[in-house]
Amino acid sequence: MNAVATLAPQVGVVNACEVLGVARASYYRYQARDDNPPLSAMRSRSPRALSEAERQQVLELLHSERFVDQAPPTVYATLLDEGQYRCSVRTMYRILAEAEEVRERRNQCRHPAYAKPELLATAPNQVWSWDITKLKGPEKWTYFYLYVILDIFSR
Repeated sequence: MNAVATLAPQVGVVNACEVLGVARASYYRYQARDDNPPLSAMRSRSPRALSEAERQQVLELLHSERFVDQAPPTVYATLLDEGQYRCSVRTMYRILAEAEEVRERRNQCRHPAYAKPELLATAPNQVWSWDITKLKGPEKWTYFYLYVILDIFSR
């Protein structure tokens, strides 16, 4: 893109893009990206947004013994039944995502990762492998079965 930018004042953007094999839309998109800051940097924080202290309180509430194994919609409904409103369900999910805790919150058994067994033969006639393949015959509804048995050492 820098080559197009240096060549464009001399021959024009259209010709520079054609010569270098770059799409004009890509060149203009590249220019716009460098000139303008991202939209997220221009946005100001909403006055209704939770303060850092309030966010910490919600996170502590989600970590409490009472709610540690419940999903945010359940926590939200329970708090509403008690007449408390801390934040929306979506905000709870955002707070958990910032803490990298958006996952299954119940303690569950994890299957250990194990290596697939590898067949290794150091000499002939130690390990054999087999396969059966169904092959179409010369007529409809006729098949041949190909049975293959191999010594792994030879492969």
